[in-house]
Amino acid sequence: MTVILIDADGCPVVDRTIKIAKMFGLEVLLICDTAHIMQRDGAETITVSKGADAVDFVLVNRVKKGDIVVTQDYGLAAMVLAKNGYAIDQNGRLYTTDNIDQLLGFRHVAKKARQAGGRMKGPKKRQKEDDQRFEEHFLELIKRVTAAGEFE
Repeated sequence: MTVILIDADGCPVVDRTIKIAKMFGLEVLLICDTAHIMQRDGAETITVSKGADAVDFVLVNRVKKGDIVVTQDYGLAAMVLAKNGYAIDQNGRLYTTDNIDQLLGFRHVAKKARQAGGRMKGPKKRQKEDDQRFEEHFLELIKRVTAAGEFE
């Protein structure tokens, strides 16, 4: 059975994810650190101690083939894909074997630029359309995964 795992630290679509998962009777697991403790009806919460990538390691150790992970972390998404899971970001972008290398490359270049003293623009303010796009793509992903057992 597919499980929905959420990298819940700072995730703006926790409630939307739970609402959609309930429609399909899917289990939802929130994983957060002690700086972002949260409880939601319809989801189990695992709280881990603060630390670089602490949430990521707990989440990737729990993910199984066919599970869906909601995260904005490219590195975590890559590990989920390696375990034959599915990963989607808060804006509805599906991480795939076709786009993950490029995304990780962008992340590396941005990190190097910041280390050299450069500044990068932060993300745009979240819009209603971002939530709508997430819901649409997340719903589509769940339907594909649960109906076919495979994502093409």
